[in-house]
Amino acid sequence: MSTPPGLALNAFYDGVLQAALRQFFRRASLAVEPRQSTSDRPLTIEPSTEPSTLSLSWAGTRYLLRMPGRGTFTPHQIRMARAIVAVIRARYRAVLNPELAAERGELFRGPIEDRYVGAFFDERPYSDGGAEGAVDRIASIIEMLRVAALSTYENRPISTGILLLAGDYDPCRPELPAADKPPPSDMQALTSIKSFYRLADGVRTVFLANAEGRLLDIIDIDRWGRQLCPDEILDVPGATAYQAHARATLTLRSVGVVLSPSRDIKVFAEGAEVFSFHSAAWHLLDLKGKYELWADAVGNAALALRLFQLALDLADAREGALFAVLRDPAEAVPQLVAPADRLDIPFQTDLPGSGTVSRRQVLHLLEGRTVTDLDLSVLSTLASLDGAIVVDREGRLLAAGAILRHPPSEFEMGGIVEGARTTAAMAAGKFGPVLKVSEDGEITFFDRERVWDI
Repeated sequence: MSTPPGLALNAFYDGVLQAALRQFFRRASLAVEPRQSTSDRPLTIEPSTEPSTLSLSWAGTRYLLRMPGRGTFTPHQIRMARAIVAVIRARYRAVLNPELAAERGELFRGPIEDRYVGAFFDERPYSDGGAEGAVDRIASIIEMLRVAALSTYENRPISTGILLLAGDYDPCRPELPAADKPPPSDMQALTSIKSFYRLADGVRTVFLANAEGRLLDIIDIDRWGRQLCPDEILDVPGATAYQAHARATLTLRSVGVVLSPSRDIKVFAEGAEVFSFHSAAWHLLDLKGKYELWADAVGNAALALRLFQLALDLADAREGALFAVLRDPAEAVPQLVAPADRLDIPFQTDLPGSGTVSRRQVLHLLEGRTVTDLDLSVLSTLASLDGAIVVDREGRLLAAGAILRHPPSEFEMGGIVEGARTTAAMAAGKFGPVLKVSEDGEITFFDRERVWDI
């Protein structure tokens, strides 16, 4: 017996909703609770007094997200849930209304995940009333950059970017008229012009577009951002190469979308990188909330900022690293670090005339140093060594390039052994906060447990 179309449609979008919730709320547990009601109530976020719980309802089903431990949902995460609800509701309505589907065909263009990102910044194209002429410009730009990411120019990966303004003109050059071409609805046509991307590399230069998607100019992103807000200080850390992009979005509700040389898609708004597409998935970064958790665990503002900033730079460069901040070095160091790797004990030189030079002898240059007084480039080089950088809460170097010790079977789970860097991070996480940077660009924070991922 065939499934009725209405039930099939509901089952399909139930799967879409659950996939979205699991993708963007990876640390939260998802419970699906059928109810007695069979009403046609649309997908809705229910009010809740519990900051660790997020509840959604749809017809006769309740979807309950719960953060583990003492975790709570941040404002960005709640905003993400609203965006997911808005996009799914809009597509569901369009499927049930052929006339609406014909008018709003763009709702079904591209991966639905791109539209979640667009709705995070502007829900109007997905509102129940459907704002007249409203188009998701962010999703359109992302679609263009996805095509660019599959292409090369003279055998080199393409990188480029667009800064989308909320207004009609460039605030730094208000006298500049909007170009007549390309029209707002034809942004995708630019994907066929490979030399178009070379005009803006996405790192130093980007295209400037108004709210309708019309191109206004090609700008130096650092110069433009500093001209617009010269005295503003970023209060959210970000990768050094893209701090200018974050600065350019501090005011005026502008949004920057960049295809990086590593083929990640980065989205900037409100003075920070908000989303990143890497490892074939979108990630809501929520850098401010995650940095605050990290800084609180470290207990030293300068140290927390230095390590977090370096982790972001290494992740952007696709270089792995491990940083451990020990709460009680006297207890932890003997358990984690081999004597030959320790920088907190006097160095014994090799016997005279032996003719040997050990690795420890070279690292002897770093004895008594802190990570906050080392040049960032030197610290970055240290982090590139195989092994971990281990410090105390004052930032003093206790080990660099150290292979951390742990019982061989302690972190086996169901017969599956974690990767070496992850296993070391879990071992060190018992003694203090740890940042693990993977070569795929992901950063994970451990503090007795896995706290968050970027």
